[in-house]
Formats: sequence, structure tokens, C-alpha cells
Amino acid sequence: MLGSCQTKSILEYLRAGGRGRAKGRADPEKEESRRQRRERRKREGEEEEVAEASRLLLRVLHVSENPAPLTITAGPEVKGVRPFLVGAVVRGMDLQTGNALKRFLTSQTKLHEDLCEKRTAATIATHDLRAVRGPLLYTARPPQDLKIVPLGRKEIKAKDLVRQLQAEAEEHRKQRKRQTVSGLHRYLHLLDGKEQYPCLLDADGDVISFPPITNSEKTKIKKTTCDLFLEVTSATSLQICKDIMDALVLKMAEINKYTLENKEEGSVSDTEADATSGHLSEPGRRPSPERDGSAPLVVEQVRVVDEEGHLKVVYPSKTDLDIAAAHVTVIR
Repeated sequence: MLGSCQTKSILEYLRAGGRGRAKGRADPEKEESRRQRRERRKREGEEEEVAEASRLLLRVLHVSENPAPLTITAGPEVKGVRPFLVGAVVRGMDLQTGNALKRFLTSQTKLHEDLCEKRTAATIATHDLRAVRGPLLYTARPPQDLKIVPLGRKEIKAKDLVRQLQAEAEEHRKQRKRQTVSGLHRYLHLLDGKEQYPCLLDADGDVISFPPITNSEKTKIKKTTCDLFLEVTSATSLQICKDIMDALVLKMAEINKYTLENKEEGSVSDTEADATSGHLSEPGRRPSPERDGSAPLVVEQVRVVDEEGHLKVVYPSKTDLDIAAAHVTVIR
């Protein structure tokens, strides 16, 4: 009986022990699968962190949140001349580091060549916001009545500026023995047959933009510029203006992020950068503000209204900056 009990206990013990060992033994295939899942989750987490760090951030400041929003009044005179206009304010650009200003002006030239179809579809103008006094007026004037201080030149009437540019174009053509012209001279034909020229005036009554030809020296972009007023005008459509403004703001965000993440030793002066965009100017002061590389660019809404104050367009609206790019985040 004793032997029987011992045998029974031993058998039960062995059975229990066998089950215990079976439970405790690691299945090599399952362990390998778990290890691979852990590594995959770790890699995905690291990739998400890298992707988040490399995102371009744009924060939209709505008119209702802005204590001093910029407004543009569009007069009826532009209806048959160049009726479409959108504006925006962008804050937080770093143009003083390295070749940031040169890259910015070069990117604007490329947009003029490509999306703007050599300014036939639309024209971009960028201004130092500190020099812009609002509210602004978008209107049209006879060439003999429109006065501007063009980039790199003295004050001149629009009709005389056009005549001067035409003479320069002819001289350049003879010197280079070419049939084509370069720089601003390529756009003079866009004014052919116009009895009035479009222009943007500030609160002082000064012309700060003469599309599609030039901006004013008064609001010229410098290396010290960090807040900008942007405008896009078109004789074709409002949507073209919006699409090009989207592309311009995105390009600014890309340039700003690159500038903040890549500290360059070389740097061009205002004069050198201006020469890249086809005009000359005086060098400006260079402060050295420290910027947070993760800080988003702030895009402030700008309203365009008619003479009675009725809204014509606001940019960016809910449907603007709808950028289908994984590396861009728009905070509204």
C-alpha cells in the first residue's frame, strides 16, 4: 500500500513537473517573433520622432485673434486692369543667417518663372512689414500720374520708368547681340495697351508695389527683415493667386527651417542678395536674434475689401494652405 502511494505520488509529481517545465520553457519561434515586434515598434517610434522633428510648422493667426490686422481696400479701377489680389503677413523668418536672403529671393524668381508663368499668370511682391503702413489701397492710375521709387532707383513716373526700361532693353539687346532680353525688361509687354497701371498704396499714399514690374525701395526686403507682407496679383483668376501664395508660404517655411538647422559660415550682404534678384540697394543693419528651430512661422490673415468695406477675400481661409504633404503641419 505504501509502495502504491509512493508510485502514485511520484507519477503525479512527474506529471505536474512536466507541465511546469512545459509552461516554463521558452518557445524559440515565439520569442524571436516577440523580439522582432519590439524592435519594429522601437524603430517606428524613432522614425515618428524624427518625422515630427523635421515637420514644417505653420500657425495661422485669424483676423479675430489679431489686435491690428492688415486690410487692403480694392478700388473699382483695377477691375479691368488686374482685378485679383491676395495678401498675407508672415512672421518669424530668419533672413540674416548665411545665404538665407539670397535663397529667398532666388526662390521667388523661380516661382515667377514656373507657377507664375513668367508673370503672365500672376506676380509676387514681398515687403518688409516694418516699413508697411496700413491700411493699404489697391487701385489703378494713369501712367503719368503713378509715381514710385523703384528698387535700386530714384523716384520716377511709371510712364518714364517703362520708357527707361524699354531703352535699357534695347541697349542690352544690341550689346549682347541677342533677340531676347532679361530681368524686368521681359515683363514690359504685359503693360502694352494699358491706359491705367495697377498699384498698391500705403497709408501715406506712397506706391509700394507696381505689378507686374517692381516693388518700392521703401519696403525693400533686407537681411534684417523677419516679418514680411506678401502680395500676389493676377489678371487671370483669384485661385491662381491663392495657389501661388500657398507655394510661396511653403517655400518660406522650408527655407526658414533649413536656415535654423544649418548654421552657415558664409553670408551675402544685402547688396549681393539684391543683385541676385535684379536690383541694387544699401546694406542694412544686422541684429543677431536667437531663434528656436522648432518655432512655427506665423501666417496672419489679410482681408481684401471693396470700397464699402464688404469682404472680397481673406487669406489664408479654411480652404487655403490645405497642403497634402506629410512634412507640413498647419495649426489653425
